[in-house]
Amino acid sequence: MTEDLSIRVERSFASIAPESWSRLAGASKAGGTLPYNPFISHAFLSSLEDSGSATDKTGWLGNHLLLETDDGRLIGAVPGYLKNHSQGEYVFDHGWADAFERAGGRYYPKLQCSVPFTPATGPRLLVGEGENRSLLQPALAESLKEVTRQLHVSSAHVTFVPDDEIGIFEDDEYLHRTDRQFHFINEGYATHDDFLETLASRKRKALKKERRAAVENGIEIDWLTGRDLTEDIWDQFFAFYMDTGGRKWGRPYLNRKFYSLVGERMADDILLVMAKREGRYIAGAINFIGGDTLYGRHWGCIEDHPFLHFEVCYHQAIDFALAKGLKRVEAGAQGEHKLARGYLPVTTHSAHYIAHPGLRRAVADYLVHERQEVEEIGEYLTEHSPFRKGERQDD
Repeated sequence: MTEDLSIRVERSFASIAPESWSRLAGASKAGGTLPYNPFISHAFLSSLEDSGSATDKTGWLGNHLLLETDDGRLIGAVPGYLKNHSQGEYVFDHGWADAFERAGGRYYPKLQCSVPFTPATGPRLLVGEGENRSLLQPALAESLKEVTRQLHVSSAHVTFVPDDEIGIFEDDEYLHRTDRQFHFINEGYATHDDFLETLASRKRKALKKERRAAVENGIEIDWLTGRDLTEDIWDQFFAFYMDTGGRKWGRPYLNRKFYSLVGERMADDILLVMAKREGRYIAGAINFIGGDTLYGRHWGCIEDHPFLHFEVCYHQAIDFALAKGLKRVEAGAQGEHKLARGYLPVTTHSAHYIAHPGLRRAVADYLVHERQEVEEIGEYLTEHSPFRKGERQDD
């Protein structure tokens, strides 16, 4: 760290100027070295906080690392939270916590560097446009370790790290963890039918049949974005979210106010795929639109119809991505059922700094075996993709 730069920790996004944050690479649609990532935008992160969805009361106490010049100019950052649980992260470390606490250690609180409730890969070592990334990103990774020690917490966890950042963490002796998601990659298809032609005949026929069946009960599909996202629409979508999320998670993470705030602050970055029957909406999925990627997040419904989930969440997302020329659809965490619908296994990464030497050794040994298993399963799934042999390569 050079003498004219300093690190400080900010608890609230309300204290971070949106225009300063937007100068960080990937956080703005204004163009730059990285494609726009809606989840690291000030609008999204502040909406989580301002709605009460991610605050100290829900176990997400803001601890955002800010790298500034001596005149207070923001040139780097790491979004972070001090946490007393491991919920809403999608990279599971409950076993690590249990083992450490059975041995007499104190795992919580921990420092979590991620976007709350969002299993989407994106920049974590944020550096201002035009700044020296090769210098500042390692400085941010090292500063994160120092803050962990100063706070006297057990560990720092940086999840859903992009490929071009994970090596920086490994070089700084963070532990490297891998997992698997399923992404659709646009190979320049003009239409959904062009994509289907790359599939094996049997798989292609099955998907066409599935799409017809999903809407055969008089169901229509609408794409809503921008000014379409009225408070009445959010009321309807939130009912879907609460119904399905309540059954899936017990207590959904996001509250109604969150949707109003993102609808106000970033409506053009949101796509709702909504299913209508007999004049009323019965199901919907929310997606966020990045510079080159459509990010599927969650869905809900108040009526059950065969294959409707697949149509609303996966097929329609591909249709939208192709229509808008997007390169990729990331359909959220887990889900081998996505493979049959053209979403291929992709490796995701996280980095972990563990202060206690004994716990660190134990976790490091575990991760060697886990990474091997993730790789082997990914290779197996790729071999059994629906694409014709030789049509697709590994991502």
